[in-house]
Amino acid sequence: MIRKLLGKVVRFKRKENGAVTVEFVIIFPVFMFFILSAMEYSLVTMQQAMLEHSVDRTVRDIRLGTGANPTHDEIKASICEKAAVIRDCSSNLQLEMIIQDAFVGVNLPAEADCTDNSEEVKPVREFSNGASNELMILRACARVDPVFPTSAMGRALVDETGQIALTSTTAFVQEP
Repeated sequence: MIRKLLGKVVRFKRKENGAVTVEFVIIFPVFMFFILSAMEYSLVTMQQAMLEHSVDRTVRDIRLGTGANPTHDEIKASICEKAAVIRDCSSNLQLEMIIQDAFVGVNLPAEADCTDNSEEVKPVREFSNGASNELMILRACARVDPVFPTSAMGRALVDETGQIALTSTTAFVQEP
């Protein structure tokens, strides 16, 4: 009886059926990890690039404006119009515009003021329209949801709210 059992074990050991399945089971999760992480990173990078581009184009319009003083809502609407890939941009975008003295240096708060969907809407932290020839700093912060929140990249990028904060900062001088 033991001989019969040992014979079955030896025959099972010699078989090569399912060898590819074992390799697939080991390699497939690693492969999917890299694919999902790359997709998450590329989508977040695309949203960041679109935010940067839309802020730059909006500030260019402000700089070249003929003495027009756009309001907070007009600037926000312009940025959201140009940043088409950011979902629900009008409620997820927070703007700060601060007048700075060019000879003293730029003093911005270390943390960008971003929106939080779980809290009440915050008023604008600081938004000052500058006069002619004043240095202005505009910082935009948008919170976006990760596409694959369970992927390693999605978990690495989110904060305590479960969202990714995208920020863009630019400086310009009000033309007379």
